[in-house]
Amino acid sequence: MAAAVQSSAKGGRRSRNRVRPMADINVTPFVDVMLVLLIVFMVTAPLLTVGVPVDLPKTKAQPLGQDREPLSVSLRKDGRIYLQNTPVAQDDLVPKLKAISSNGYDQRIFVRGDRSVDYGHVMEVMALISAAGFTHIGLVTDVARSKLEKD
Repeated sequence: MAAAVQSSAKGGRRSRNRVRPMADINVTPFVDVMLVLLIVFMVTAPLLTVGVPVDLPKTKAQPLGQDREPLSVSLRKDGRIYLQNTPVAQDDLVPKLKAISSNGYDQRIFVRGDRSVDYGHVMEVMALISAAGFTHIGLVTDVARSKLEKD
């Protein structure tokens, strides 16, 4: 009978120590939502960089990774030059690039030339940009599809 008294005493002590509710925040749903948003922005961000339609030449080179949004200079087949989506004269291109560039001369500039534009004209524009002191200039091409993908 003494054993029965001891077990009830321990049981009484346990009933006083109630289980406390957990006070931690569950961050798993928050992390899931953030990852989905990250993926959505990673997919849509490259589509928002340039809006001037240009028929780019095809190459097999891999695309470059982008850390910041680059400035884009586009040359259309009719000879017009665009800075981002705004048409500019060739003489006004360098002053506008200097005014826009947020990183100084380290700003990345992509030159996009239509396939039918004279190669000399594309190089002339690149030489203007390079002579102004910009060092990160790149040519943009479209990815060439293999013969198997075309069929």
